[in-house]
Amino acid sequence: MITNKTLSTLLALTLIFVSSATLAADTPAVGTAAPGFRLQDQNGDWHDLEDYRGQWLAVYFYPKDDTPGCTTEACNFRDNIYAFKAIGATVVGISIDDVDSHREFSEKYKLPFIILADETGATADAYGVLRDWKLTKIASRQSFLVNPDGVVAKHYEDVDPDTHTQEVLADLEALMKGS
Repeated sequence: MITNKTLSTLLALTLIFVSSATLAADTPAVGTAAPGFRLQDQNGDWHDLEDYRGQWLAVYFYPKDDTPGCTTEACNFRDNIYAFKAIGATVVGISIDDVDSHREFSEKYKLPFIILADETGATADAYGVLRDWKLTKIASRQSFLVNPDGVVAKHYEDVDPDTHTQEVLADLEALMKGS
C-alpha cells in the first residue's frame, strides 16, 4: 500500500530528477563576454565567434531543423535579412543538428544566412541552452545579441517564432543608437 508520505517522497524525487536532467550550464549574463565557438556551417565552412568581431551579431539557438516552430523562425529571419543587413547586423542560427541536416534545411527554405552545426552540444551548453528532450539533447529556442566587442547585449529566453525577428530588429536598432 502506498502512503501519502511515500507518494510525496516519490513526487519530490521525480521533480528533483527532472529538474536536474533539463538544466544546462548558466547562460552568459548581459554585459559579459559571449562564449566563443568554432563550428561548421551548412556548407562545411568553419566559423569562429571572433569572425564577427566589430559587428552586431544575432545568435539564435533552435531545437531541430525542418520542424514547425524552427522553420517559422528561420523563414522569418530569411524574410527580414535585408533589414538586418541594412543596419549592419549578422544573423547566425545554431542547433545540434549535423552539417548535412543544415544543408538540406537551408536549401529547402533558401536561408540566406549561416546556420552552424553544434553536433557535440558544447556551444549550446556554453550558452546555457542545452536541454534533454525525449532521450536526446536539443538546443532550446533562445537568442543572444552580441555587440561588436563580443559582449552579450541582450538575452531572449522566451522566444515566439512568429514575432521574434521583429523583436530582435527593434532591439538591435535601439542598442545601436545607444552605443
